[in-house]
Amino acid sequence: MNARRLLAITRKEFLHLRRDVRSTVLSLALPLMLLGLFGWALSLDVDQVPTAVWDRSGTATSRSLVAAFTASRYFKILPVDSYGEIQRDIDLKRAAAAIVIPQEVGTQAAAGHTVRIQEIVNGADPVRGGLALSYAEAIIGSQAADLAAARDDRLAQPVARPIFEVRTRVWFNPNLESRNGIIPGVIAMVLANIGALMTALTVAREWETGTMESLLSTPVTGAELIIGKLVPYVAIGMANVVLAVTLSRFVFHVPLRGPLWLVFAAALIFTVAITGFGILVSTRTRAQLLASELAAMFSMLPTFLLSGLVFAIADMPPWVQFLSSLFPARYFVTILRDISLKGLGPAPLAPELLALSGFAFAMVWLAVRSFRRKLA
Repeated sequence: MNARRLLAITRKEFLHLRRDVRSTVLSLALPLMLLGLFGWALSLDVDQVPTAVWDRSGTATSRSLVAAFTASRYFKILPVDSYGEIQRDIDLKRAAAAIVIPQEVGTQAAAGHTVRIQEIVNGADPVRGGLALSYAEAIIGSQAADLAAARDDRLAQPVARPIFEVRTRVWFNPNLESRNGIIPGVIAMVLANIGALMTALTVAREWETGTMESLLSTPVTGAELIIGKLVPYVAIGMANVVLAVTLSRFVFHVPLRGPLWLVFAAALIFTVAITGFGILVSTRTRAQLLASELAAMFSMLPTFLLSGLVFAIADMPPWVQFLSSLFPARYFVTILRDISLKGLGPAPLAPELLALSGFAFAMVWLAVRSFRRKLA
């Protein structure tokens, strides 16, 4: 190894970094963003889980149990009066779990009988649902032990069986299988990879290789060029959706309870949005390396970190929740999970579908406008 040549190459790379300020800044900003998100914003701890509680008894025993849940930092109690309200709150994402206290809890507890308390968990979010389930069982077990001890003191004799017996019912994902919640997010990751990273290179490559000048000498307009470049990548993305849905249904056995056409409609809108973003980045940078870095930072990372794929959005700080609303992957992952596991149709998912459509229109429009400015 020649030390002189090695130093010359090292100096050359430093000069390149000094000239390419944007890539240098991005290379520093990326790890800082990851450290900041993992250190401050993202957590696997469950806190303030919105939980619907239907106290059918209204006795001192049931109120004591509700008070135990209210005093816990893990739960935010939402009083309800029927199973219909529980269904509504879970469908509208107001509640992630529910507790149903039976009407006879007071008399059965006083008589020393076992009381069955129902817990309903939203299995569409298996990580959060499983943790909420274990926390609820701990609170109910502690409350049962306190009541049993007080009863034993009153009766001056021990009672062998517990006062409360939890009967759990998990909705949408009965076995809390994590892949049922993760695979929809993986589909979003695949589309983000194809849509953003591949298209981010397409226009930049034209500028770098010098073929863009040949294209500009033709009558093709900016809109025709952008949309013409977008269509092949959208087609590739949809082919991957077909493959992913087939594998998830027949290989991984992820349920698909909602309409299949809605899955493909949402995937098409998301693919247009993410490919439009990739082309927008490409038209603004004219450099393949910088375009790929920007695409990774603003498509792949938000899809993984801020879409609800790994970390529950409801458990993030408010400012991070707002930040996640600026990325289309958040809405797409929610749509896929709700169609697959809850069997929802277009009406309950209208807000997410409208937000996703808005992103798609905005990205394509901005890409066309940005390319026109480059022509000027």
